[in-house]
Amino acid sequence: MTQIINSLADVSADYDVLFCDLWGCLHNGVVAYPAAIAALRAFRAKGGRVVLLTNAPRPWKYVEAQVERMKVPRDAWDIIVSSGDAAQDAMFAGAVGHKVWAIAMDKDEGFFTDIPPEWQGAEPILRVPLEEAEGIVCTGLFDDTTETPEDYRARLMLAEQRGLKLLCANPDVIVDMGESRLYCAGALAEFYEQLGGTSLYFGKPHPPIYDLARRKLGLDADARILAIGDGIATDILGAAGEGIDAVFVTGGLAFDQFGDDIENPHHPSLLDWLNARGAGPRYSIGRLR
Repeated sequence: MTQIINSLADVSADYDVLFCDLWGCLHNGVVAYPAAIAALRAFRAKGGRVVLLTNAPRPWKYVEAQVERMKVPRDAWDIIVSSGDAAQDAMFAGAVGHKVWAIAMDKDEGFFTDIPPEWQGAEPILRVPLEEAEGIVCTGLFDDTTETPEDYRARLMLAEQRGLKLLCANPDVIVDMGESRLYCAGALAEFYEQLGGTSLYFGKPHPPIYDLARRKLGLDADARILAIGDGIATDILGAAGEGIDAVFVTGGLAFDQFGDDIENPHHPSLLDWLNARGAGPRYSIGRLR
């Protein structure tokens, strides 16, 4: 049974490291949450370390630029690890071939062009039309403000018939941009699987992003890690798979499920909702604070 906590400080002394989600926890895609920033800074001030663990489909330095634009102070976190980092590594390794049909927005250009040092000199990734592709790389819809996965049905059916695999750089299905709800790469990957295709995932809840975070921070097996996130199917499921405790932020994606007070979720409603999804985060909180 999940325990509702009033603040991160209620439980933070039991942990050495936070794996903290960004969207829905630290910001809403438009502005950062001051209380969340204060909570992370307080954790680090007492010797803890913070990994911003995000399913953003871009290399970490582009995520850093985004959080800087939202005025998240540098002393609120130690490192950033993105789904884009883990997926990019797989792409350059040739997980779906080296001639790929790219489903991506302009803002994700760095995923393809910013080659990590360890892949300098490797066989290049060429973006080609679907008819010439060996595989698909999806960082997001071409236009997530107007499109849905259904808009891709004909092209994905053709890809499935050709046996192409889809590399998904962001397993998130939806995200809230301010007051608007947008589809992410994970929605297309799931839709492709429904059509009979094969999708490969590298962000939360899948192991590669957690392995990368541990390596980058130099964690040993005894590190006490607490995951924080608002995605049941990504943050909370991923934490369970890694055997680490989690705080479910109820005021994120599922903000309208637990009563009228976002800051204080209705406990019986929360328990029913979690049980229906087979989820059991150790803690829950309205907003990260």
